[in-house]
Amino acid sequence: MAGHSKWANIQHRKGRQDAVRAKLFSKLSKEITVAAKMGDPDPDKNPRLRLAVKEAKSQSMPKDNIDRAIKKSQAGEGDEYEEIRYEGYGPNGVAVIVEAMTDNRNRTASTVRSTFTKNGGNLGETGSVGFMFDRKGEVTYPAEVGDADTVMMAAIEAGAEDVESTEDGHVIWCADTDLNEVATSLEAELGESESTKLVWRPTTTTEMDLDSMQKLMKLIDALEDDDDVQRVTTNFEATDEVMAEL
Repeated sequence: MAGHSKWANIQHRKGRQDAVRAKLFSKLSKEITVAAKMGDPDPDKNPRLRLAVKEAKSQSMPKDNIDRAIKKSQAGEGDEYEEIRYEGYGPNGVAVIVEAMTDNRNRTASTVRSTFTKNGGNLGETGSVGFMFDRKGEVTYPAEVGDADTVMMAAIEAGAEDVESTEDGHVIWCADTDLNEVATSLEAELGESESTKLVWRPTTTTEMDLDSMQKLMKLIDALEDDDDVQRVTTNFEATDEVMAEL
């Protein structure tokens, strides 16, 4: 399984403290405001906003928070944010992509750089690790939505590229530009998804032992603690034994 999927599972297993959840809601709100600002405030007419709202709902963000974030875009907020991608290496040479949304490019670059340095990594140039990932659409469903064949057929009908089915659930992959159409088609067939979003899918992975994984988790935690950082993706590969010990 790809690094970012496993990382999401780690976070899920550890549970989320209130402070972390508040920070997550803040980041989701920012994405909703910017998405609404860039297009139509109606999610049905704005694919990016629709995905942002769907992701917020999948994280149990209250409807009031979502509506408030959309209204902010109409009040002129969200103008000042720009999206920046940082790329670098973590412990054991693992590739790390950091996506940020900031109103102060210098502040964010400085913080991200020092976070890498303090946690055994180093920030690279744009493109230094990006070639190890493909930009893809990812739609996830719980296992109980159907067996592997049922989901595979629905995915083929929807125009998806690939499906990974495990006892934990189903991950459906598609081209980044097709995500809105594929997700809509899947919804008609399988119902509401758990999550629908654009991700970086690793094409090559780096094997991590327990020590390297613990260091990587420290780096990711520190990066995600930054209010300007929206999401962090890595290309780690780890055995079930290593994952169980974390």
